[in-house]
Amino acid sequence: MTVRELVEKAPFKAAVLPDPDREITGVYIGDLLSWVMGRASGGDAWITIMSNVNIVAVASLADTACVIEAEGVTPDEEILATASAKGVNILLAEGGAYETAIALSKLL
Repeated sequence: MTVRELVEKAPFKAAVLPDPDREITGVYIGDLLSWVMGRASGGDAWITIMSNVNIVAVASLADTACVIEAEGVTPDEEILATASAKGVNILLAEGGAYETAIALSKLL
């Protein structure tokens, strides 16, 4: 499933989609950025509540398909601009990480 297809089917809102045709091949949940860098796989949809510009760097290094900000977290304009420039898709979810993962498991 692509990130664009996920946005169309899931209860998530697109914050920025510079690479909407990116394939999602798995899911990773985590908030400790160094942990995510070492354990997330390329193509993962990364679920987090972190909202600072470093999530863009981590998503880029780990080659995740998208970042899903859970619990209603909204990234600021600097994060969105950086994500757009770096080709990092960011989605927004109102539910917690658990609920977001459940929604993903029903679709992937």
